[in-house]
Amino acid sequence: MPHEWPPLVPGDPDEIARRVSAVLEDAWQRLASKQQDVIARFAGNSRTPYTLASLEEFKQAIREFRQRVDQEAQQFVRRQLPHLYEDGGRAAAEALGVTFTWTTFHRDALQSLAADSYADFLGRSEEAQRMASQFYRAAREAARREVPLLATGNMTAKQAAKNLAGRLAAKHELTHVVYRNGARVPVRAWAEAATLAKSAVAYNAGTLNRTRQAGVTVVEVFDGHDCGWTSHQDPDKASGTLRPVEEAAEWPIGHPRCRRAFGPRPEAGDFSDH
Repeated sequence: MPHEWPPLVPGDPDEIARRVSAVLEDAWQRLASKQQDVIARFAGNSRTPYTLASLEEFKQAIREFRQRVDQEAQQFVRRQLPHLYEDGGRAAAEALGVTFTWTTFHRDALQSLAADSYADFLGRSEEAQRMASQFYRAAREAARREVPLLATGNMTAKQAAKNLAGRLAAKHELTHVVYRNGARVPVRAWAEAATLAKSAVAYNAGTLNRTRQAGVTVVEVFDGHDCGWTSHQDPDKASGTLRPVEEAAEWPIGHPRCRRAFGPRPEAGDFSDH
């Protein structure tokens, strides 16, 4: 029986990242478990109808994983992103001695941010779903073409079945998501990294947009001591520097799990005058 996760409650980005990654890992583990059931059917030289039945359960697990990604992504962008955007906006407003309200400007900015975040979540999950679907197609083809012939040839049907199961397991391992560039990433890792990144971007978007709305064009960067501006290795170190608001909006974070934040600096004047 699938575990029923409660609705996402907006809060601390680290806690939300742990929740989202746990939910998606749980769905992926159920998918991997169904794959093992299919492989066990092949190894036991089960009759084709029973193998196909296990495959349909695996196919349903793929659909459930896709649904969980969609549900978590929707809850994240509808609940957590507005919460963090407003937190960032209020922090900037407090520093400037003004207030934050949800004007059309901020609502439009949040809508754009939510659409981008939702698409990114689904995009990251596509590779995982592609791998699972590849196994489904390969196993279904094997069930139709190879399983009925296992008793033929020079080896026993039992050994032939084990060999077939071994080939499927080796070629379609689901312990990690293997991206096209060869990177091997657990589902939990990419889900957590994506959630933290989008959380940081939302908070900083609120800060920068409220700063811009107040007519302030310069912000101070708060970041890790060794963190570069466009990447962790960038020799242009970010922390403590003053940046134009527009440039800061282009680089709200410098790398995955980045802790960058900004503070409005009205006293710095117009950056173009520097």
